[in-house]
Order: sequence, then C-alpha cells, then structure tokens
Amino acid sequence: MIGLCLFFLKCTMQDRFDRLRQDFELDLKKAVSTRDIEQLQVKFLGRKGPVQALMQDLRTISAEERPLFGKLVNELKTELEHVCQQASNAFIQQELAKQIENERIDVTLPGRKRWLGKMHPISRMLQEVLDLLRSMGFSVQLGSDIDSDYYNFEGLNFPPDHPARDMQDTFYVDKEFLLRTHTSNTQLRVMEAHRPPIRVAMPGTVYRNETVTARSHVFFHQVEGMYIDKGVSFADLLSTMEEFWRKLFHMPLQTRFRPSYFPFVEPGMEVDLECISCRGKGCRLCKFSGWLEVAGAGMIHPEVLRNGGIDPEEYSGYAWGMGVERIAMLRWGIKDIRLFAENDLRFLSQF
Repeated sequence: MIGLCLFFLKCTMQDRFDRLRQDFELDLKKAVSTRDIEQLQVKFLGRKGPVQALMQDLRTISAEERPLFGKLVNELKTELEHVCQQASNAFIQQELAKQIENERIDVTLPGRKRWLGKMHPISRMLQEVLDLLRSMGFSVQLGSDIDSDYYNFEGLNFPPDHPARDMQDTFYVDKEFLLRTHTSNTQLRVMEAHRPPIRVAMPGTVYRNETVTARSHVFFHQVEGMYIDKGVSFADLLSTMEEFWRKLFHMPLQTRFRPSYFPFVEPGMEVDLECISCRGKGCRLCKFSGWLEVAGAGMIHPEVLRNGGIDPEEYSGYAWGMGVERIAMLRWGIKDIRLFAENDLRFLSQF
C-alpha cells in the first residue's frame, strides 16, 4: 500500500516538475544576457520562487513520502542551477568575443614607451659629492636629525646669547632637544668616538625656522667635512677646497676666500667660486659680481676640540660645510630652491 502511494506521489510530482521546467525553458529562451540569467535564477530559485515553494510543501507531506519528495526537489534545483550556469558562461564567452573583436591591436603601431624612474637631483648631487670625498680619503659618518642643544650649539662654542639659538631660527622639540640646524652637530660625536687622525664627511638634512623663498627653505641638505691630525694647517684647508671644487664641477675654477665668523672655527672664512655661468664676467646668476658663495670653512676652534676630548695643543684640524641644494642650483642653473621639494614631474624628468 505504501509503495502504491509513493508511486502515485512520484507521478503527480513529476507532472508538477515538468510544468515548472517548461516555464523555466520558456523564460530561458527569452534571455539575451548574463543579467537576464541572474533574474531568471532569482525568479525560479530565489526565496519567493516556485522551487522554494516546493520545499515548503514538505511540512504537509507524510513522513513516508517526505524522503522521495525532498530528493525530487533537490534534483530539480540542481538541474536548474546547472542550466543557468551553462547559459551564463555562454553569454560571457559571447561578450568576450565581441570585446576582442572590437579591441583588435594594430601590430604596425609603435609600442608604448616605458618610463624608468630616476634618482632625485638632490640625491644624485649628494652621491656625487660623497663619492668625490671618498676618493679624497674621507669616510662617511651619519648623524641624528634630532639632537641635544649641547651637540648642536653649546659644544660647538655657541654662546648662550647667539642669534642662532633664538626660536626664529631653530625648531625646538623641547627645552633640551631640537631639529639640527647644521650637520656640524656630528663633529663632537665623531671626536668622542674616534682618535685622530680623523677625516670624515658628514651628510644629512638640516632644519631652520625661516621664511620659504626662492633661495631659502625650512629644510635642506648639507655635507660637513672635517680633518683632524697633527700639524694640520690653514694651507691644507685651502688646497683641499681648491681641489674639491675643481673636481666637482669638472673644470678649472678660481676660488676666493673671505674672512668670516663662525663660533666653531677660528679663523673662519667664506668660500666663493668663480661663476660657472659667466666665468667671472658677471651675470644674473652671480648678481653681476662674477663670484658665487658656496661654503663656510675654517680651522676648528680649540675649545671645540677640547669639548670633543682632543688636546688642541697636540692636534689641529679644519672643517667646512656646504649646501647640497646650492651646489645643484649652480650645476644646473636652477633659480628656485622650492622646486626640489615640490615633486613636480615636469621638473624632475629633466634630470
């Protein structure tokens, strides 16, 4: 008796499923895109669709009939999902074929140029300066961007009332620490860690609380050079300067040394270079003077040597500092220092 009931149930449900398949096939024939297939799936297999309605009928069927009914519903659901997937894949292939047809590549056209990244002009100039100093016997020593007042000012013989200590020139982190205003802050640390002879170049970024203009910025880059040994004289400094600038600009240039004051050197001087644009005749770049200021230098003050733990009666030395941006501006004829920090590709791509 149970077997007969199941037979009649299967026949009845088969007719119901066949009608649902026919309705599904009619809608499938109307589909022309993957979007239509998605809507078809929602209509027949969604929460409010006929397949889901069949699952609700399980609650009204006897326990003996329920396994067969559930099996038939699952088979129908799997069948419709498979048909939808095949139809969707077919439409995707058609769309890809059309896209490929519309995007034919003309192999006779020239290829697209690939632009390679290049070194920033400041990094390029800094590397060139350090390579030159290494060839002259200098090693490279890096220093901290944030340092104490002692290493940046007091240990370098800056008196307490020196203008450079004022807040208008220096960025202070707190009462004790600041953003270094020059790479000279590394001098004492090198003296404390090494014994003469010392011949080092100290590159880095420096910070000053200044108005940003075409010739000044709140941050820029410097390279400090220092040589300490027995018998180091002012003549050694002058010859080093002449040799360095001649090699850096790859041409014989006249140098001029003017007396100047820096707390950490005695005597101190400004280094001027013959204008590389007009070769001393006078132009807008050198303000018609024929000379360009490129560095500050001098013999290391005995008090600075003493603060670094070196006996000034036994040893002497010289030091100089130069701005990397200034050298780059001279090399390439750039008139605005702000261009180096703006990351404008129209400017950077020229190098």
